[in-house]
Amino acid sequence: METPSLPPAAEAFDAVAESFDERFGRWESVGAQRRAVRAELVRAFAPGARVIEIGGGTGEDAVWLARTGREVLLTDPSPTMVRIASAKLRACGMPSPIAVAAEDLASIAPSVPFDGAFSNFAALNCVTDLSAVARGLSTLIRPGGRVLLVVFGSFAPGEWITQIARGDARNAFRRSVRGDVEARLGGRKFPVRYHRAADLIDAFAPAFRFVGRRGIGVFVPPSAAEPWITAHPRLLGALERMDRMASRPLAMLGDHVLYEFEHVAGDE
Repeated sequence: METPSLPPAAEAFDAVAESFDERFGRWESVGAQRRAVRAELVRAFAPGARVIEIGGGTGEDAVWLARTGREVLLTDPSPTMVRIASAKLRACGMPSPIAVAAEDLASIAPSVPFDGAFSNFAALNCVTDLSAVARGLSTLIRPGGRVLLVVFGSFAPGEWITQIARGDARNAFRRSVRGDVEARLGGRKFPVRYHRAADLIDAFAPAFRFVGRRGIGVFVPPSAAEPWITAHPRLLGALERMDRMASRPLAMLGDHVLYEFEHVAGDE
């Protein structure tokens, strides 16, 4: 039987899955932004909560959350990412990850509803139709459950400055483009979409009520600043402290933006 082909984004991430942790795990800008997201995860999901992760990749966040006493079901469209994550999560006693696209979450049939869901580091920027994601989550999350979605910011001064400093003015303002934009990873092309706040909120209504947002990487630079910023830990530490103070009032300026929703009972 012929193996079904993967969507372009899943194929690109599948191709780099084996080296993904080595490439991104050592970058301190990524670590700083990840710490900000994790602070929100432990606030939103109490110990013992059952949570589904969308686009979980190699399982770094799922493993961390599992070690804090939460149960995590990781999903990702890349079979290789899922295989790598499975080995990590097995050691934590977590359920086996599922190779499923964000748009196909409705195909999952849990025995009881999840307490919440999250997606980190722009997995949903590889999804054009966010309403399909919302419909799937509405069948999986209990009423009152929280959903935390981290997507690329579409108005990110840090991206402008970093790309221009690298001599790449052509890509400095790519996030201002509406519709699909071509991205490359591992020598493969795939479309991404820089979702505006209003579009994202509309896609999740009425089943999910918008609660608020936080900028992730308002002052902490994007990964495009690597490896330079990792070589300057004192500067990065200062920028991370500034982020903790400014991430909510300046949320729209983040390299990433974390949107929080609540599942509203009876409004699907």
